[in-house]
Amino acid sequence: MAAKPPYHHGNLKPALLEAALQLISEVGPAAFTLREVARRAGISHNAPYRHFREKDELLAAIAAQGFERLGDALANPGPWKSGAGSGAGKPALERFQASGLAYVRFALNAPEHLLVMFDWPLTPAHYPNLAASAERAFSILVGLVQGAQTEGSLPPGDAMEQACIAWSMVHGVAKLAISHRLPFRNEAEALSFAARSIQALYDGMAPPKSGPKKRGGRG
Repeated sequence: MAAKPPYHHGNLKPALLEAALQLISEVGPAAFTLREVARRAGISHNAPYRHFREKDELLAAIAAQGFERLGDALANPGPWKSGAGSGAGKPALERFQASGLAYVRFALNAPEHLLVMFDWPLTPAHYPNLAASAERAFSILVGLVQGAQTEGSLPPGDAMEQACIAWSMVHGVAKLAISHRLPFRNEAEALSFAARSIQALYDGMAPPKSGPKKRGGRG
């Protein structure tokens, strides 16, 4: 009897994505080829073309998958570290701060996704799934800012601009962390640093505290 092929049409695409991520972790997206992805997936070199016309289509699918997972992480970030800052009693602020930690945690757990999402020159408009997943992730962050603004823990103003400020900071920490450019020994230390950075960012963005008004004296 003929040997049964390792993948059938229904699960070929996930197998290609998995093989591609493994290859990217070793050589990066620039040296990556569909032929090598096919070899690692144990299929013929023509099989990837059933789903992807070219290399960039496969990379766009990886980027879209990454943004979907990032959006899920931002939407369900878990609790803000107790002792990491003054978010107690401000649930919207805590979700906003916790989302920053979720971003860094996502990067540490999925560095290949982050690399393709931001370092490979893809035009989202050419790939509808990528554009939609990226827009969803960013809109979740903007919504977290708006929630904190409504609560009074972030100042009023352009929520998109404040989201970009927060995104820029946590993305910088994430990139430094996955590039091993931060002087920390493990993920726990990197996340602790991220929490301190997020708190410092909030301290700079927080609305000014209104102190008690001075009583006027008699003339």
